[in-house]
Amino acid sequence: MHLKGVWRVCYRVADLKPTGGRVADLKPTGGRVADFKAAGGLAAVGVESVQKMSHSVTMLEHTGGEADFIPFARPFTGREEEEAVLRVLRSGWLTTAEEALAFEREFAERLGRAAGYPLGALAVNSATSGLHIALEACGLGPGDVALVPAYTFTATAEAAVYLGAELAFIDCAADSFLLDTESLERTASRLALGKTAYETGGPAGRPRAVVPVHFGGLCCDMDAVNKTARRYGMAVVEDAAHAFPAYTEMGAPAGSLGDVGVFSFYATKTITTGEGGMAVSGNPDLVKRMSLMRWHGIDRPVWNRYTGGKASWYYEVIEAGYKYNLPDILAAIGRVQLRRADELLEKRKHIAACYDTAFSDCPLFSIPPGAAGDARHLYPLRLKQPLAAARDDCVRKLQELGIGVSVHFIPLHKMPYYRKRYGLKDGDFPNAEDAYSRVISLPIWPGMTDEQIRRVIDSVVKLIG
Repeated sequence: MHLKGVWRVCYRVADLKPTGGRVADLKPTGGRVADFKAAGGLAAVGVESVQKMSHSVTMLEHTGGEADFIPFARPFTGREEEEAVLRVLRSGWLTTAEEALAFEREFAERLGRAAGYPLGALAVNSATSGLHIALEACGLGPGDVALVPAYTFTATAEAAVYLGAELAFIDCAADSFLLDTESLERTASRLALGKTAYETGGPAGRPRAVVPVHFGGLCCDMDAVNKTARRYGMAVVEDAAHAFPAYTEMGAPAGSLGDVGVFSFYATKTITTGEGGMAVSGNPDLVKRMSLMRWHGIDRPVWNRYTGGKASWYYEVIEAGYKYNLPDILAAIGRVQLRRADELLEKRKHIAACYDTAFSDCPLFSIPPGAAGDARHLYPLRLKQPLAAARDDCVRKLQELGIGVSVHFIPLHKMPYYRKRYGLKDGDFPNAEDAYSRVISLPIWPGMTDEQIRRVIDSVVKLIG
């Protein structure tokens, strides 16, 4: 282990309490802890003792070099995940088989218990793949329009483009990151009447699907979304990439509230397989269609044709499908992460609570909206004044202070491809632009130590001056 710089003992965030509600007033509740000296200190306690101290009441902070950088996100894995991977490696079969099937079954059982009805789940190699086969199963195609938020990652939209459909972007609600259901209603109504999506133009066609995004782990108003979808005959495919486990105010799990729900297990997500996702539905016909298209359009499961003497080699291709299956080596990681999902959620909630306490009366930033069922995938701190230049300067300064941050999201109507395709311009979706100009996403991953949380808070405080 190569160590540089000077080490010192630092206070835990748990030992810090606001003395008057202001960020600047956060002070340690106890006396000063004696400095830990680099000369002789490490040699005296040993590397193992130093590592153990990182999880105790006090921990050592490295004050120089790249080791001091706090990344925006990092997977939280351990011995169980390692053993699961080794089990698959030693099995002699690495791609889709029993582990993926077990992952699907366990995921469906957990979500189905919370939803109160049985669900089918299909493991896929990305949430993008899941959105693709979900929209295909719902019948989206040329001549149709999919309604998607302007404030989302490109995967939400591009899955519809793959199928030859057009896109109508929907603004987010004022002072929110979530889809504006009133704008959804207006746009669907215009399309149903044969008009363009917007008064200024845009695509025309039959409104066939809506893809609400549960941003950052916070659920959309799915009652309103489903009401509009039923009125205009649209399928509802939930983009729940940020939302496991997330729940509505009534306790219904995200991903079970539309025709299909799609989750992401990308490396930065709430549970991870490295790359991967899950498509979930309570409609057996949709599950059957997605299963077909996930694996080349082959008419039956064929993964076991190489592993047993009884499995037939014969199959038929009945559709031009895709190659979207999740390998066992990744599914094995996912099964462990699924068992730890509540533990990981509690860790993210702890970080969010520390941030909320520190920034609730901050003169420069507003804390993000939240709810009891929030999965806390992101912590999008917001400047109180919409000014992208100021936001960019804050991002730069935080990175210089060794804090990894991000911006979620650049609205899709600002992307060159969609601007050109639909003739869009700045100002077309003002609420999305306002959110974008003010947001800074802070680190909120389960493996963060209390000292790292403290450093993030201190660094934001420095921006306030």
